[in-house]
Amino acid sequence: MATFRLALIQLQVSSIKSDNITRACSLVREAAAQGANIVSLPECFNSPYGTNYFPEYAEEIPGESTQKLSEVAKECSIYLIGGSIPEEDAGKFYNTCAVFGPDGTLLVKYRKIHLFDIDVPGKITFQESKTLSPGDSFSTFDTPYCRVGLGICYDMRFAELAQIYAQKGCQLLVYPGAFNLTTGPAHWELLQRGRAVDNQVYVATASPARDDKASYVAWGHSTVVNPWGEVLAKAGTEEMIVYSDIDLKKLAEIRQQIPILRQKRSDLYAVETKKS
Repeated sequence: MATFRLALIQLQVSSIKSDNITRACSLVREAAAQGANIVSLPECFNSPYGTNYFPEYAEEIPGESTQKLSEVAKECSIYLIGGSIPEEDAGKFYNTCAVFGPDGTLLVKYRKIHLFDIDVPGKITFQESKTLSPGDSFSTFDTPYCRVGLGICYDMRFAELAQIYAQKGCQLLVYPGAFNLTTGPAHWELLQRGRAVDNQVYVATASPARDDKASYVAWGHSTVVNPWGEVLAKAGTEEMIVYSDIDLKKLAEIRQQIPILRQKRSDLYAVETKKS
């Protein structure tokens, strides 16, 4: 199938986990009713974003949140990228994305591999590594439409991850993410367009809606970019669903017209995986 519909849910996240899960599932149903084949939730969809919240809201997978995602994926017969949740496993915490197939099966679990530790003086300081541990594996999943590669937020800054996914045959990269009011206006769209053009893939980002009263204020602006670097769809800051029809024929045409993937000089350089 050369075309499919992608939906990004820009959820307004509150401090009440059960409300976040209920509303997320309701919006997934709405997206499916509008013909979405693949739906993504935002980073940290069931919990406020912050190192102090991660341990409090963390759960095992499978657990309360992912059980509901499995059920709604099956009910709607869609591929559901479960944004991310704080995951607890063997006494450690991870920022984890769980993906479910149309039969409700857990297809893959991706743990954010690059932790968000930054310090921009006078603007923002954040250290995910205070409470979270990094993942150590890549995650892709196959659909009848194309192969999809996963990253979370800060992972998007690392071009190598996107290159690895392109090498693995991915045609769509999805990054649930919550950039902030410093990095968002500067780099959010730029990074997506860069990853898309470099690798001739579709790139999608799903952000939480903006809450100016939150301790960490998300940028919003969930986006879909095509392999030509064009922004196909972009949200504002409020809660909404962004839809985009993904045309894989267009991707094939771009790769044929500008065949950079075939022209790489593997005799001179390489980006390679150390671990699958």
